[in-house]
Amino acid sequence: MTNTAYMVLEDGTVFTGKSFGAETEAIGEVVFNTSMNGYQEMLTDPSYTGQIIVPTYPLIGNYGINPFDNESACIRATAFAVHQECRQPSHYQSTQTVHSFLEKAGIPGISGLDTRAITRKLRLAGVMRGMVTSTKTPEEALKIIRNTPDYGQIDFVRKISTPSPYEWQKEKPSFAGFHVAVLDCGLKYSILNQLKSHGCKVTVLPCTTSPKEIDTLNPDGIVLSPGPGNPELLDYLITTVRHVCEKYPVMGICLGNQLIGRAFGAKTFKLKFGHRGGNHPVKDLESGRVYITSQNHGYSIDPVTLKNDLKVSHLNLNDGTVEGLRHRELPVFSIQYHSEASPGPMDSTYLFKQFVEMIKQTKK
Repeated sequence: MTNTAYMVLEDGTVFTGKSFGAETEAIGEVVFNTSMNGYQEMLTDPSYTGQIIVPTYPLIGNYGINPFDNESACIRATAFAVHQECRQPSHYQSTQTVHSFLEKAGIPGISGLDTRAITRKLRLAGVMRGMVTSTKTPEEALKIIRNTPDYGQIDFVRKISTPSPYEWQKEKPSFAGFHVAVLDCGLKYSILNQLKSHGCKVTVLPCTTSPKEIDTLNPDGIVLSPGPGNPELLDYLITTVRHVCEKYPVMGICLGNQLIGRAFGAKTFKLKFGHRGGNHPVKDLESGRVYITSQNHGYSIDPVTLKNDLKVSHLNLNDGTVEGLRHRELPVFSIQYHSEASPGPMDSTYLFKQFVEMIKQTKK
């Protein structure tokens, strides 16, 4: 039997549904994702740390959970709120249900919600804190929410970054490709796999790695990973980012784009309801081509604050926000969307090849 559960928003709105996953409660920033699949990747994406995911697609769990599609070592979202949860998945790779996946991880879920009504509310009012609970009354939940720090006040990057360096899928001694160091601010496995597929040796570094420690490693290039939370809380990273940009070829992805902007003097701002999904049109200003992209972020670069050394390379066609930067002189570029997709269209994976080519040109 499933118990009654509630999703309570900080403005007092209550949605009633049925509990699945772990019988517990969790607080987070409530956000919606417009992708039609990829719920396993969403749940394990470190950029969702501290957030309750609301998929707009109504049926979740129909192809189950498999051993291959995790984007990190565990579920990162604090809770999962869906319209319909499937307990009888049909897929040859499936090994468990979404219910059991959440339950084993101690993460609560709630089903039976009008997720599109929730989405409309968030689009009008903006993202807000919420709680999913099967153990508290709505009144108790609201009191707890209002005494919880705001999402934008918490440094999630430091909480989830790797505690020590490691090499991704170690190569044989005869390896002769480029050595890329990835600064882990909330790294997805698919980024590492994309770099690997382009012949790179990949070393993952903690977000607190110093410039001196990076120089000791002597990489051929640097990737600044995506990650959760407010980039204005990451001042301890800015000196490091500026250092690597002035010394190595650098590619920034999502949060990495914001860090590059801030390292060169730009400011960021919080979007009303963020960009999360696999259907966001982005225009490459140099070629004029439009790409359909996968996105997951709640903050953006303020273009008015950009200095002369950076130029905008990509724009979001939905709202005109900055979706990419390129340095005018240094071998540095970044994108606000997810070039690795997962989930989403693979239109932008060419950017990893572009990064490797940039390393080659710099070596020459």
